[in-house]
Amino acid sequence: MTVSMIFLLLGGLGLFLYGMKMMSDGLENIAGDRMRRVLEVLTTNRFAGVGVGAGITALVQSSSATTVMVVGFVNAGLMTLFQATGVIMGANIGTTITAQLIAFKLTDIAPFILFLGILMTVFIQKRMFTRVGTIILGFGMLFVGLSLMSQAMEPLRDNEAFTSFLVSFKSPVIGVLVGAAFTAVIQSSSASVGILQSLALLGFIGLDSAVYVILGQNIGTCITAILAAIGTSANSKRAAGVHLMFNIMGTLIYLVLLALFPTIVSWVASLSPDNVARQIANFHTIFNVSVTILLFPLAGLMVRLITRIIPEKLKPGAVERRLLYLDERIAQTPVIALSQTLKELNRMGTISSGNFKLALDAFFGQDEQKARQVFETEKTVDYLSHNITNYLIDFRGMELSEHDLKIMGSLHHVIIDMERISDFAENVAEFSLTLAEKRANLTDEALIELTEMSEKTMETLRVSLDVFERRDKTRLGEIEALEQEVDRMQKEFISNHIERLQVKACNPQIGVVFTNMIATLERVSDHAVNIAFSISID
Repeated sequence: MTVSMIFLLLGGLGLFLYGMKMMSDGLENIAGDRMRRVLEVLTTNRFAGVGVGAGITALVQSSSATTVMVVGFVNAGLMTLFQATGVIMGANIGTTITAQLIAFKLTDIAPFILFLGILMTVFIQKRMFTRVGTIILGFGMLFVGLSLMSQAMEPLRDNEAFTSFLVSFKSPVIGVLVGAAFTAVIQSSSASVGILQSLALLGFIGLDSAVYVILGQNIGTCITAILAAIGTSANSKRAAGVHLMFNIMGTLIYLVLLALFPTIVSWVASLSPDNVARQIANFHTIFNVSVTILLFPLAGLMVRLITRIIPEKLKPGAVERRLLYLDERIAQTPVIALSQTLKELNRMGTISSGNFKLALDAFFGQDEQKARQVFETEKTVDYLSHNITNYLIDFRGMELSEHDLKIMGSLHHVIIDMERISDFAENVAEFSLTLAEKRANLTDEALIELTEMSEKTMETLRVSLDVFERRDKTRLGEIEALEQEVDRMQKEFISNHIERLQVKACNPQIGVVFTNMIATLERVSDHAVNIAFSISID
């Protein structure tokens, strides 16, 4: 293989991959926000999840993009692992559309498609036309890349070493390993299947060898979701694990089927006898659809298995990201809905308050590790906020007393207040990192003032949460007095800060951190008071 052939092959591969990326980006830009909302909303059951996963993956031409989104949703607590399993299965079906498109052999008109895409992106200023042009441009680039790769590989027909290597693909083990490794490297099963189709069109490989490579390609595509899950929650790692488990189980099933019933290959070939590229596309589709049908009933078992394989490992001080007091069984006993919700909210309040205290410790102690822990706990608070809100919405349809429904309505505001307190904890943690990066310190006077105001804010927060938990209206006056004291401190300390600036006793840039901290403490105090006074509705 000459240097020019290698350059031509790599150039064609680059164009092919970039064309796929342009198509995917263009489609995602057109339907991006709506696509994410659909993925989040329409996955309340596994059947809908399979359909949504298949549809969105067919749109964006990438199962990797869909599974990465799913990993993100699971990590944020917007989707359960059980729901994610259905979407992942659907994504495997949707990704087969690319191979079906490639099988139309559009390489001859690819330059014209490319030209049309250029016209739309360069000469038409309307945003929608530009986005559609990007999709068409990527589509044309994909086929031009395939054409270049075909040209590069055509002289290899007479290369004995290369043809012997391709013949080895008839070995199931080698075929699967090669397919998995190559797909893992380029991180796209659609692209690797397209390259396989190009080899088949040149006569290098037949369907009898390609089937094993396709099985491996479905395993290799899992690498993107696995990489996306690094550093995320245990549940999002499990989502990536389910994707890998699903494709490995599917591959094992088909290896057994192909060994027992080798006529499967000839049957698939007979569906399009004169088009080997279509044969590969059809096998790819049949594999993913049939495996989804076979394994769909086992989704619950797969979730339980992956949960055992990847257990929840909590770091010291970390909080378990799940609901403790709310579950679907409450629908059968609505009388306990309010009490269970209040328990869950009390727990959320404790976590939010603890996170704010941790952020203050990180700030005053310049502790980067504690600051990072604040960011992680904030994700748990977001998870609780989202899921408790969903239960409150569901409870509106239950047969609850007017009194319980009235309190339930007020709890939406409490959730927002608790979630905002944790958001402010994140802000304080960021302030601590800012000071560390600038290697700067606040003045002694500023530190004394912030310490005093932090202690008063934490006292307001502790008393407010206690009042909320005990539903003790007799202490609301105490809360008001604490808030007034925090407000007084804010005015006094800001005035002191201005005086220090005027005499150049402090660094103005670091002074911004001081004023932001003062404002943050005052807002946290306000949210704490809101939580306490929510019991007035009782």
